[in-house]
Amino acid sequence: MQKYDISLKLLLRSSGASVLHALTGGVAVGKWLDVEMPEVRNTRVDLLGEMADGNLLHIELQSTHDTGMALRMAEYCLRVYRLFGRFPRQVLLYVGQPPLLMATTLRGPSTPRCAGLAFGYEAVDIRDFDSERLLESVDIGDNMIAVLAALRDQRTVVRRILARIAELEPTEREAALGQLLRIAGLRELEEVVEREARGMPVFNPIMDNKVLGREIKRGIEIGRVEGELKILRRLMETRFGPIPDWAEKQIARYSVEQAESLAVRVLSAESLEDLLK
Repeated sequence: MQKYDISLKLLLRSSGASVLHALTGGVAVGKWLDVEMPEVRNTRVDLLGEMADGNLLHIELQSTHDTGMALRMAEYCLRVYRLFGRFPRQVLLYVGQPPLLMATTLRGPSTPRCAGLAFGYEAVDIRDFDSERLLESVDIGDNMIAVLAALRDQRTVVRRILARIAELEPTEREAALGQLLRIAGLRELEEVVEREARGMPVFNPIMDNKVLGREIKRGIEIGRVEGELKILRRLMETRFGPIPDWAEKQIARYSVEQAESLAVRVLSAESLEDLLK
């Protein structure tokens, strides 16, 4: 997720008005808070904002299935409370390809004298957003986020987004195209974006730029990695059941070659630990 979250955070913080409106229930974000939570490990929430009504909003971006997501969100919640003395409203914005299946509640045992822990957060699949509405928005961030929503015609959507980017000032145009290429990797659409951009003369100077050329290659490589990891996860889940959080974190760092090597070994491995040792 680290490959994409910088672009998504920038889009949501500086634009993405329609998406934020839906996530916040219409309450404006007064300011964004950059917060690191020092512990044995450094923990940084993806987006933490103070709303116009004084409440806190925590938005977490997730592109993979994490069996420990409810625990992670509970940890974030308590750490935010420790820092600010207020519980945040928490929303997980899921931008991955597989169906959203992560648990959104965490419950502890109760006793006659104690109701026990009861924790929950909201989970929203970006594909539940209307891509047409995002494309019609005057906000360029909404337009680009539309590439992640449910698409009926991928090529047409990419063309419409590029047409909006083409209207920007040259420096903004190059930055926006780079962001679009990065987040398009979440839907394996980097090559579609590149082909369509090369067909529009306004983008020719940008596409010939060596720096952006490296970004395009990087985006395509990211797409390859995501594809291989998707296959690997399915094989692992079929062989060993749900993937625990520690294993998910480990395979998220793998290259294409490492993922391919593990996929070959899945059927012969005696356990998940044996596979990932």
